[in-house]
Amino acid sequence: MSDGDRIVIVGGGVAGLRAAERLRELKFDGEIIIVCDERRRPYHRPMVSKQLVTGQIRPLDVELKSYTELDAHWRLGTRATHLDTGQRVVHLPGKEELWYDGLIIATGVVPRHLPGSPRHDPRVRTLRTIEDAVSLRRALVKSSKPAVVIGSGLIGCEFAASMRTLGRDVTLVGHAKAPLYRFGPRVSEAVAETHRKHRAGLAMNSEVRHWISTKEAFGLHLTNNKLVVASCVVLAIGSVPAVDWLRGSGLTLDDGVLCEPTLFAVGGEDVVVAGDAAQWPNLRFDDVPRRVEHWLNAVESARAAAENLMVGRRLAKPFTPLPRAWSSIYEHRLQMAGMPALGEDTVSLADGVTGFVRNGQLVGACGWDRPRAMLHWTAELERRLPVPEPVPATMRTEALPSLEDAVFSEEEWLTVGG
Repeated sequence: MSDGDRIVIVGGGVAGLRAAERLRELKFDGEIIIVCDERRRPYHRPMVSKQLVTGQIRPLDVELKSYTELDAHWRLGTRATHLDTGQRVVHLPGKEELWYDGLIIATGVVPRHLPGSPRHDPRVRTLRTIEDAVSLRRALVKSSKPAVVIGSGLIGCEFAASMRTLGRDVTLVGHAKAPLYRFGPRVSEAVAETHRKHRAGLAMNSEVRHWISTKEAFGLHLTNNKLVVASCVVLAIGSVPAVDWLRGSGLTLDDGVLCEPTLFAVGGEDVVVAGDAAQWPNLRFDDVPRRVEHWLNAVESARAAAENLMVGRRLAKPFTPLPRAWSSIYEHRLQMAGMPALGEDTVSLADGVTGFVRNGQLVGACGWDRPRAMLHWTAELERRLPVPEPVPATMRTEALPSLEDAVFSEEEWLTVGG
């Protein structure tokens, strides 16, 4: 890219914002247009299921600030409808065509639907946007009856903790043996014990068999034959990439946008992908394309995508991060590093720290209230999983490994998560 060019960023979350910032840091002096289907500027999504839903902060408090002067054109409340990579045009509603010299796709994910759930009912909510949190809080205020969260991953556990912080009764429903079961037995047992200590109900190894809707509440008949009553229900069963608008574009879609190791999209010229929608091979681990859903990856991949778009495909560098993430559940901190999802076995690295091993190689670590130990093991993972030597700038699509079972959610990229 050069001065005078136009770069379009589709997606107004943290990945879109940080990509725009990196372009300006690299002295790109052309036009930047950010297309966002939400009517708000980027905000801190992890706060949605915590401080925002509990009322500790206001919607204005979660807005993300730019680190540099963007001088960007924001198209808020505008959804991209189609991409024509041949003509280099992003199609918008009303037959508007937005041409580009370079394109950054950062549309992220949307919550997964639960078949059979009455999504039309305002008391059944997902929890991703500010509007979701505000609507859920309204539903909570209207009734003092318990809340139910379906899904025992990170979002589900965080929301259950938020409800107990408010003094509300809540039941966590999950098909796994225990909350965050795929994080290994030590973490899973610690999380379950913490929920029990705070008197949150747990309905594990179960799913919703029937929904019984009344004017006052829901009755959820579970597969364990228990009946749970709730004033509102939160669906936290994962997410899917927001890539429907890319169908027919020539890009390769398989539960995400398939990318080369450099984040350049397979099947497109001057198109890179950042954040949760990107499916790329992290060569630090292997050459299998995967998606990674967590906050820090969105930030780091956005910056890497912007850098590679600026220098072009021939000079682009593979994006090879060591994933890191953390979450707070009640007064406890869960920390993760590496790619625990690749682990075939677990080992105890230290008190409260679980290691994940594949073919005799440590590939991930997860700690429960062990910040100092996790600093050590994160550094150890950096040492044991070095960045490989540079690979050819392009990657033949037909040589890519199978994508089947290669997608990990915010919980699953770490695990054994869910």
